[in-house]
Order: sequence, then C-alpha cells, then structure tokens
Amino acid sequence: MSIPPYILGMSQEDLKSLAPNLANGEFPRSPRATIGGYVIAARALDKCRAVLAGTNGDYHFDCPLDNCFFDFAGISADEFKDFVATGADDEAVAKWIADHAKRLESREVIQWNNDMRSKRVCDMPIELQEFLEGYIPEFIPAEKIVYCWFDVYDIEEGRI
Repeated sequence: MSIPPYILGMSQEDLKSLAPNLANGEFPRSPRATIGGYVIAARALDKCRAVLAGTNGDYHFDCPLDNCFFDFAGISADEFKDFVATGADDEAVAKWIADHAKRLESREVIQWNNDMRSKRVCDMPIELQEFLEGYIPEFIPAEKIVYCWFDVYDIEEGRI
C-alpha cells in the first residue's frame, strides 16, 4: 500500500494519541456521528484506532454494525484498517473514504444514513434480532426504551 503524501510523517504515536481508550471507560462515538458523510464511520474509526493501539477492551472492529457501513460504501475493513494504521487523523480518513467509497449520489447516502438512524430492531436480519433479544435486557436499563438500533449504543454509553 502506498501512503498518500498528506499522511507522510505521521507515526504510531500519532495513532495512539488519536485512539480512544475503550478499555478504561471511554466510548467510541455514537453510530449517529458521521465522518466522510456516513453514519457509523466515525464509530468504526474509533474502534479501529483502539484495536490498533490495544485499547479496545470489549469493543470489536469489523463487527456487524461496522460492516453495514463498509458494505454500503464498498470499502473493505482491511483496507480501512491499513489506512487508519498510518496514523491518519479524522480529516485524512474522511478524504480517504471519499476517494475509496463506491460512487454514490449524495441523495443515496442521505437516504442510507436516515434509514440507518431509524432502523428498528424488527427490521434487522434475524441473527442480529436474536443477539439483541438477550443483549438489550442484560445491558439496557429497564426504564429506557429502545426505539431504534442506534439507541442501544447511545443508551448503553450514556448519551441518551
């Protein structure tokens, strides 16, 4: 992989300074947060950096949520991880996404983002529904209501 000129000079220390410490109580960004215009991408980036820095704790990169973004954008998780490993900051990652994602009309991305933001558990593949059937009662307080998939992350991580 050749490293673009705007990344030259970045080090592993740069990467470590960008990585959240998910093993010590920090959280990745909400799946609602965007980078490069895509929901989920900023969260995937935070988890990727944490995995590379060894600070991911119980968080996993290249999980079903991350793969929703990768599949839609036509980006491989391995290529994304290789680029993030260069120490790229958010701006460089956003540019990389723009350069490597399949060509989509802006309205296609808007529609996908809004679909993801409002995706109900019952609209998800059955494998994820089965997983969440046990996960929600175990990790989400009983008084909290999950209206859509992203609520699970934002409730658990204290954003809502």
